[in-house]
Amino acid sequence: MLLEVFHLGEKLKCLMRHSWMSDGRRESVAEHSWRASFMALLLVDYLDQPVDIGKLLAMVIVHDLVEAICGDVPAFDLLSEDRRALKEREERAAICKIASMVPVKSGEKIRALWEEFESAVTYEAKVAMAIDKLEAQIQHNEADLSTWTEIEKEMVFRLGRYTNFDSFMDNFRKLIEKEGAEKIAPNKDHLSNSP
Repeated sequence: MLLEVFHLGEKLKCLMRHSWMSDGRRESVAEHSWRASFMALLLVDYLDQPVDIGKLLAMVIVHDLVEAICGDVPAFDLLSEDRRALKEREERAAICKIASMVPVKSGEKIRALWEEFESAVTYEAKVAMAIDKLEAQIQHNEADLSTWTEIEKEMVFRLGRYTNFDSFMDNFRKLIEKEGAEKIAPNKDHLSNSP
């Protein structure tokens, strides 16, 4: 049983995200999850409130596991309510399938972590969700600007809703936004009030 779910996890190494790397290749889901975990490990020391680092890391590690079954959906594809609802249904079915692949206790733990992340109500879940979004933007900032779509240039400035619960996370978000804005500024007339 456990071996089967570990084999499923390997799919995340092969599954490519929409994001591009600084070396010109696409990023895998596993690479995104790894750096998000690394970020969580280091950022916890600066948060406004103490967090359970084990729980936070577990959420970050588990949050994209459903993509091994459903695939990755870029954030800009979720601007439609219908597409968001479809993604939610598919991912809920996937987490139930994954939970059924392992002993009950492990399955319940995986499903509970995933559901907590998705609900983003607890402090740890809010931190995990913020890290997920910020890591994606950091990756965009590192990629060549030619890989960015127009909507991705707009989305640089839409991260505040994920970070406004914590002063450190919000200040960190502003640094990431600034980096993105500086990258696209020479190419975006609307970022400047000057003619």
